[in-house]
Amino acid sequence: MTRDVAVLGAGALGTTVAFDLAFAGEDADGGDVSVTLFEAGSVADGSTGRAAGVCYDAFAEDVDAEVGARAIERFRTFDETGEFEFHESPYVWLAREGDADRERAIREQLPRMQANGVTAVRMERDEFAQRFPSLTSDDVAVAAVAGAAGYTTPRSYARTLAVLAKRQGATLRQDEPASVAVDPLRVNGERFDDVVVATGAHTKQVLAGAGFEIATKPYRVQAATYATAYDGPMVYDATDGFYLRPHADGVLAGNGTEEREADPDAYDREANDGFAESLRERATARAPDVEDARITEAWAGLCTATPDRDPLVGELAENVYVGTGFQGHGFMRAPALGETLAEQVLGEDDGIDAFDPTRFDGDEEFDVVEGMLVDDR
Repeated sequence: MTRDVAVLGAGALGTTVAFDLAFAGEDADGGDVSVTLFEAGSVADGSTGRAAGVCYDAFAEDVDAEVGARAIERFRTFDETGEFEFHESPYVWLAREGDADRERAIREQLPRMQANGVTAVRMERDEFAQRFPSLTSDDVAVAAVAGAAGYTTPRSYARTLAVLAKRQGATLRQDEPASVAVDPLRVNGERFDDVVVATGAHTKQVLAGAGFEIATKPYRVQAATYATAYDGPMVYDATDGFYLRPHADGVLAGNGTEEREADPDAYDREANDGFAESLRERATARAPDVEDARITEAWAGLCTATPDRDPLVGELAENVYVGTGFQGHGFMRAPALGETLAEQVLGEDDGIDAFDPTRFDGDEEFDVVEGMLVDDR
C-alpha cells in the first residue's frame, strides 16, 4: 500500500522534507511513500530566498546544539551538489566594552556550548585582534568563535534539494497555492495520508484554513549587500545588534528587525529608506572595509516568532505536521529539522519534545522578540 504525503512549501525546510521522504522510499512498516511538493510560487520564492545564509551550531541549549551540529553536517554533505556550495567560515560573536550583560552571557554560555560538543572558544581582545586583523578590536570586551560554521546562498540549497527530491520520484507542483482540509485529509481537494505544512510566514494562515490555531507571528527583517574587499569571518556584534558575512559582492550585512507582527501578504519587500546607508555606518565600526562601499542590494524578508522563541516542529494533529517559528534561525536548521519531520512522518522518530507544536493553545498573547540575541538562554 502506498502512503501519499503532501509537503506544502518549497523553501529550505519543505524541500528537505520532500527529499528525505522520497529518498527513504518507504515508511517504518515497509509501505511505499509517494511525495507531492506544493509551492504557491516557485522554489525558494519566499523567506528562504531572502535569508542571509549564515549557518552555525553555536547554541548553549543541548537540543539546539544537537540540531545545529546535524545541520552543519548535512550542509557539508550536500556541498557542491547541483548549484549548492557551502563556504566554511568561522562564526564570531562579541560584546563591546560597557555591555556587561552580553559580556557575561557570552562568558557563561561558552562552557555550556562546549559541554554539548560545540567547538567554540573564548577570545579576549588581544587574541581577537591577532586572529582577525580586518576587524576593529579596540572596543571588544569579549568575543567567541565557533568553528563548525559557514555561509551559503539559501536559494541554491532549496533548488538543489528540490531537484534531488524529483530525482527520487517526488512530484513538484509550483504556482499552486495549497489549502488543507481534514476528515478526510485533503490538499486542494485531493486525498493524502499525511500533510507537512512548511509554508514559512504563511503557515499560520494555511493551518487556520483547516481549523488549527498556532502561536506564531511573522515579523520583518532587513539586509543589504555591499561591494567591497573583505576577507574576514562571519561576525555578530551583539551590542549593536547586526551581523555580517562574506558575500560574492563583498559583504552581506543585516538585521533591521521590526519587533511587531507583519502581514505576509502585504509586507514591504524592499528595505526601508536609508536602512542600507545606516547599516553601512554601523558595520564600518566593526569592519572598516565596508566604509564607503557601494550598496548593491537591499531587501526585507520575514521570520516567524513564538511565545518561547523555540520553533514548532512536529505532529500538530493526527497525520498533520508543521515546521515554523524559527526566530530567524530557520534556514540554518532546515537540513536537520527537515530530516526530523520526515522521520516522524515515516514513523521512525517521535520528534523533539522542546519543539512540540501542541505545547501552546494557539491564542497566546506575546511580543515579537529579536531572534538573534545573546542572553542567558
